[in-house]
Amino acid sequence: MQIAIVVYDRFTALDAVGPYELLSRLPGAETVVCAEERGPVRSDTGVLGVSADAALEEVRSPDIVLVPGGPGQRLLMEREPLLEWLRAVDAGATWMATVCTGSLLLAAAGLLRGRPATTHWAAMEGLSAYGAVPLPERVVRDGKYVTAAGVSAGIDMALELCGRIEGEEFAQALQLAVEYDPQPPYDAGSPAKAPEHLVRILRENPEKVLGG
Repeated sequence: MQIAIVVYDRFTALDAVGPYELLSRLPGAETVVCAEERGPVRSDTGVLGVSADAALEEVRSPDIVLVPGGPGQRLLMEREPLLEWLRAVDAGATWMATVCTGSLLLAAAGLLRGRPATTHWAAMEGLSAYGAVPLPERVVRDGKYVTAAGVSAGIDMALELCGRIEGEEFAQALQLAVEYDPQPPYDAGSPAKAPEHLVRILRENPEKVLGG
């Protein structure tokens, strides 16, 4: 089972690394980090880097495709090499998964037209613009397309995938092994719960909080 994790300049690290920690532990998993070109790729902070061990053209038939989000996604919405690759591997992939604004790349490739999907709460309109049906949920599955909301939701999405691939007991054991038991100190993880002025700041200027 080959898992292809797509990276690009200014991707959000947890979007990729969180799901990787779980999906890479599936029995028989072979994980490949790929980009348009081989070599180092920097995350949105500019500090953390990962190495793309394969170019997209070298990864021809992955079973699972994971597309993270991040501010760099905006520059890729019309990058035909990436969009063409997504359309090509979609034909044979068992699962097409995204985190945060990674779903906008699948949408731009035409793969989510008419399908329910989610993304970061501040980017929902982008899904509509490409014909997807935005749902403000943490994880949305429609057939083989599994989309997760912002950043941390990728861990939930990966757990759901692990359960569907290897069964609930495997997923539960994996959740226990990584001690994924969220108990955040603040209840501000969605725009419905957060103070209104913080929602406004993030809508108007997310870089002020997140950097990148």
